Amino acid sequence: MLAIAALKDLLSEPKQIVITTHHKPDGDAMGSSLGLFNYLVQKGHHVRLITPSDYPIFLHWLPNNLEVIVYPEKPEESKEYIANADFIFCLDFNALARIYEMGELVRQSKAKKVMIDHHLEPEDFDDYRHWSINACATAQLVYDFIVTKMGEGHLINKDVATCLYTGIMTDSGSFRFPSTTAEVHHIVADLISRGAENWRIHQLIYDNFSESRLKFLGYCLLNKLEVFPEYKTAIISVSKQELEQFNIITGDTEGLVNYALSINGIRLAALIVERKNEVKLSLRSTGDFPANEICKKYFQGGGHRNAAGGNSEKALAEVISQFKTILSEYKNLLIL
Repeated sequence: MLAIAALKDLLSEPKQIVITTHHKPDGDAMGSSLGLFNYLVQKGHHVRLITPSDYPIFLHWLPNNLEVIVYPEKPEESKEYIANADFIFCLDFNALARIYEMGELVRQSKAKKVMIDHHLEPEDFDDYRHWSINACATAQLVYDFIVTKMGEGHLINKDVATCLYTGIMTDSGSFRFPSTTAEVHHIVADLISRGAENWRIHQLIYDNFSESRLKFLGYCLLNKLEVFPEYKTAIISVSKQELEQFNIITGDTEGLVNYALSINGIRLAALIVERKNEVKLSLRSTGDFPANEICKKYFQGGGHRNAAGGNSEKALAEVISQFKTILSEYKNLLIL
């Protein structure tokens, strides 16, 4: 593993660079990636941002979003960029399995790999690493990379600031999670001073529901929410048929699990969604309850202590039943 500071000299001349992030990118994934993209372009690098899948429409307003290449839409072009890259920046993920088919392409590429991430237990596929589990968002680490490691805070223009603010805001739960430290507030204050319009960003992310998405939210809260007070747990489950009924698209289920967690006294919330070929789980918890442990142990996943995800190839009903059975194992931690 090489010191991240060594990149300063290597990036002083134009390079062929690919940036990528995890499957089904969220606000932090796209905010950090486009923030880094806008920074590197200013330095004269030839930069391609390739996502392994589509991502929510409510993120398409981000600066230079039109430059994003979605791998399934342009696989051959993407493969060529990955094969010919000098550097590949891997943002907001720590294992190549998180980028699906692109994972082996990145592994086999002769490019130097740079990981910028804040998730637990990183896989050792990278040559350079800027990593901290204490960061509230990968966008915070990208800010630190630009300002501290590269010493180029002057290149954080309005576009970079807007993207990084978006990443920090979304992954910190609009600055309400415990990871939102005084340092985070200093960083976002600096981003606002550099042109990030905090009020506008919030509106574009959170006040941008389609009619079908709002009706879907109401349907889930009325019909799909189960509460287990004896375990201080709440579950929302959704079938493929229900997704189709409400014309749900990528991003429409984002944040749904937080409604379950917002119930007074609830310490663990789960959103269990049946997708095309698998069942996806999103877990949220409060305090020191290890949501990531459940995902890692039972559902081929992981993440942060209070925000984690996993998947299963079992039928939806089986996954729901399995999750409910697991609760008894964690009862002592849940009822603290």
